[in-house]
Amino acid sequence: MEQTTCFHCGDDCNSTKITFQEKHFCCNGCKTVYEIFSENDLTCYYDLESSPGAIPKEIQGKYDFLSEENIIEKLTEFNDGKTQIATLYIPHIHCSSCIWILENLNKLNQSITASMVNFGKKTVRVTYNAENVSLKDVVLLLSSIGYEPYISLDDFKTGSSKVNRSLIYKLGVAGFAFGNVMFLSFPEYFEVGEYWLEQYKHLFRWIMFGYALPVVFYAGRDYFISAYKGLRSRLLNIDVPIALGIAVLFIRSTVEIMFDLGSGFFDSLTGLVFFLLVGKFFQQKTYSFLSFERDYKSYFPIAVTKISKSGEETPIQVYDIKKGDRLLIRNEELIPVDGILINGNAHIDYSFVTGESESVRKQSGDKLFAGGKQTTGVIEMEALKSVEQSYLTQLWSNDVFNKNKEDGFTNLTNAISKRFTIAVLAIAFIATTYWLIIDASKAMNVFTAVLIIACPCAIALSAPFTFGNLLRIFGKLKFYVKNASALEQLAHINTIIFDKTGTITSNKKSRANYDGIPLTNSEETLLKNTLRGSNHPLSRTLYDILDEHNIIPLEHFKEHLGKGIEAKHHNDHIKIGSASFVGAQENTILNTTVHVSTNDVYKGKFTFYNSYRKGLSKLFNTLKSKYDLVVLSGDNEGEQENLKKLLPAKTKLIFNQKPDDKLEYIKYHQGEGAKVLMIGDGLNDAGALAQSNVGIAISENVNVFSPACDAILDASKFNQLDKFISASRSAISIIKWSFVLSFIYNIIGLYFAVTGQLAPVIAAILMPLSSISIVIFTTIATNVLGRRLE
Repeated sequence: MEQTTCFHCGDDCNSTKITFQEKHFCCNGCKTVYEIFSENDLTCYYDLESSPGAIPKEIQGKYDFLSEENIIEKLTEFNDGKTQIATLYIPHIHCSSCIWILENLNKLNQSITASMVNFGKKTVRVTYNAENVSLKDVVLLLSSIGYEPYISLDDFKTGSSKVNRSLIYKLGVAGFAFGNVMFLSFPEYFEVGEYWLEQYKHLFRWIMFGYALPVVFYAGRDYFISAYKGLRSRLLNIDVPIALGIAVLFIRSTVEIMFDLGSGFFDSLTGLVFFLLVGKFFQQKTYSFLSFERDYKSYFPIAVTKISKSGEETPIQVYDIKKGDRLLIRNEELIPVDGILINGNAHIDYSFVTGESESVRKQSGDKLFAGGKQTTGVIEMEALKSVEQSYLTQLWSNDVFNKNKEDGFTNLTNAISKRFTIAVLAIAFIATTYWLIIDASKAMNVFTAVLIIACPCAIALSAPFTFGNLLRIFGKLKFYVKNASALEQLAHINTIIFDKTGTITSNKKSRANYDGIPLTNSEETLLKNTLRGSNHPLSRTLYDILDEHNIIPLEHFKEHLGKGIEAKHHNDHIKIGSASFVGAQENTILNTTVHVSTNDVYKGKFTFYNSYRKGLSKLFNTLKSKYDLVVLSGDNEGEQENLKKLLPAKTKLIFNQKPDDKLEYIKYHQGEGAKVLMIGDGLNDAGALAQSNVGIAISENVNVFSPACDAILDASKFNQLDKFISASRSAISIIKWSFVLSFIYNIIGLYFAVTGQLAPVIAAILMPLSSISIVIFTTIATNVLGRRLE
């Protein structure tokens, strides 16, 4: 690359002040960021001081309070000193282009690692490196591109009530002006020629101009601000054609009355802004009414163990947690809420929150953040507040865990959003040029009508609202799906793989017999306390079967995936798991067994007698006609004959599969074209769940909330799995019909606009109606679908 200097301060780009990162470089002297478009062409992209994308100093000063530590602590959901996460309310989010821009903030600042929009709530959740960028910097960046957040200083919480009032005020101004302009335009409409009307005609026109000023510069200013900031940051959003249409109408009308060329288009102008604002108002009301936020009322099938004052351990749902509750967190369990560590050896993995898998050691009295995962045995903590389910859901959908899966509708709507505005502008200019030649009187109406009528929102909202409503419905039916992408993938699967233990078998109904040297009281106490820290289905079953014992602290605890558990208390050491793991001879009897050794002496084994889930045979027979069915089990062939009697003849039964074997089996068949749904437990099957196209973890009072799974199914709903898959396939059909309706609307609307048969005011009425009609259609269709599942 040839020597190039910073446009702002003149420093040589090869000097130490210049930092290169991918396609951007930053001058550390003046903090100017440039994007490299070609080898020798550097163009200013974002500059905090004086570039075309500069933030006014008054705006910078407005957010100085965000540098105070106590306010940062209140506004951030997660803050470990290195990574911070904040959810900001942004009232200007109103279309698919907004979503695309806000979810690509990392392209403007590489210290922002992820940003996720909640369209219904008009919020963006931003994850950023606090060592390189501050919360204030993030807010200033959002302000610079036209998405200034609203932050309430009264309670340090984001809110919307005050901001929404501004829309009502603007609506009132536009409506008042529109009514009066229409009244003053009547003589022009009917070409009344009385002397007094002719005498005051010019006065009426200037009064209409006066009414138009607050409409354009107050009621319609958000469109101009959004368009300007988008263009300044090289982003073409949907407000660009709207702002252009308003500006052209205003300028043309002003020129006409100034030079007495005509009465202008002030009626169309004020009506256009009024109906655009009416449409925005009703869109907000509709989206708010049809909110698909999965809140406490929807079922979140994750349990956590609460310790009562008497020491009794009871599993409760996460949304039942209250401030002050004492919680037991087992090995590999998620911390569901912020709390204080009471006792135990805590090594917390915050990769669920930050994407970095390095575990952090915590001591008694330290604060634990929701979303961390305990990795070494049992800890006890006290909850600092009730659980925020939306926070857990956002963590689950964190981009750092997104697998490289094809999101057909997501990619399609993103492509439409990016190219739609360019296409609309091109059509508008071509049509206007044509009418300037054929009939210049129609050119202005055609230009404005084309810019207003065409809207990608109806297309872009089809998938989010269809999948969003279905996610809510599934949640109420105890099937909790991570996001819309997982639903889309679920609709395309052709192979279903089941784990056996804890998946097609029920932990609650299983029983076990012990065969071996009787365990002493201290050995059984150590066994019980070791099992207490594990979430494996067999560990939970055996823990429930054994008698109550005193709780003792373990100096060492380690769970070996697919093999077993080992723990130590004082001088006693115990191993629980497979025969090879504890140092015993391999099984000759084909049954599910768990072996025990203490201080390197083999003691005996627990033999389990499985109880299969209700409706298992019927479910497999329903699925066999459409899907390839496989049972992959880590156990031996002891249950093979029973399964052959229960399951369809074509079901593949494969035993003695370690976690890595399951993963490789799925990977091989995916290479052969299979779209795999894996159903297992969230601990041992984590690798297989992650590799599959869709991974579903079965929940039975267990808090194994793994980012590897795409959905969590309550064990009681296992026999309805076929209905959930069928519903996801029906959702795809609903979206396709929505796309068809949206395209028909845009084609018909553009036809009437291009041919000069559509007035801008009518276009402004039709544009929001198209989005609202699609949203209502998808909601009604998915609600009908939901009733079939109940």
